[in-house]
Amino acid sequence: MSWNEKKTIRVAILDLYEGVVNQGMRCIREILNQFSESQNIDISWDEFEVRIEKQVPDLSYDIYISTGGPGSPLESEGSEWEKSYFSWLSAIENWNNNDANTHKKHVFFICHSFQLICRQYNIARVCKRKSTSFGVFPIHLMQEGKNEVIFEGLNNPFYSVDSRDYQVIEPNHAIIHQMGYTILAIEKERRHVPLERAIMAIRFNEYMIGTQFHPEADAVGMSMYLQTEEKKKTVIENYGLAKWESMIEQLGDPEKIMWTYSHILPNFLMSAIGQEIEA
Repeated sequence: MSWNEKKTIRVAILDLYEGVVNQGMRCIREILNQFSESQNIDISWDEFEVRIEKQVPDLSYDIYISTGGPGSPLESEGSEWEKSYFSWLSAIENWNNNDANTHKKHVFFICHSFQLICRQYNIARVCKRKSTSFGVFPIHLMQEGKNEVIFEGLNNPFYSVDSRDYQVIEPNHAIIHQMGYTILAIEKERRHVPLERAIMAIRFNEYMIGTQFHPEADAVGMSMYLQTEEKKKTVIENYGLAKWESMIEQLGDPEKIMWTYSHILPNFLMSAIGQEIEA
């Protein structure tokens, strides 16, 4: 069966932004639109407001993208929305573990969602950072990450937008080995800072993967966002003028943010849709 003969690919976007204005949702929508047009594949999607409305998708979708979001990935433990969220995740895992289901469900977790999964499954320690990580930073691939399909076409290191007050560090290697998880990437090395580097990407299984950075961030939108009077003032007050200028400069480098934007999620979609059609 060719792609053009395939039914519409249905995508569910799990919105964890809790009503906060953001660039992430816009970027994910644009990536889906661009991928649909460039590959001549019919893609439709629905959005689910997880944290306020406690909405989660059913199992009728082919692909699921769970977003980043504000706030603490620790303080929400045991909340009603988390119960719904992890109930959805268990349903996905049960579906994929059932050999009778040949069409598997593919999931991508971004930033806040990634931290939630790591905390829930005790993959590593999730804790507050000493200071906010905000900017364009290099991401370093581990050996396993060099062979990972979603990173195909990227340099090592590659660059991405990082925006978080929390971090995933100190991997629990016993659980990682037992569950078959694979650490794919870590944050930049800081030789002058005696702190453990954060885990930036994990493949949880054949159908589920996540990143602690924002692969959906696009340079144009981020640049416009940073140049708004309010955001520029906030960045300069918190990080200094040099940081703001550095971010604007790096966003203009086609081999940095736009290269990541045009590869990671499109690679994920290509892989997921390819497996869906072959099943």
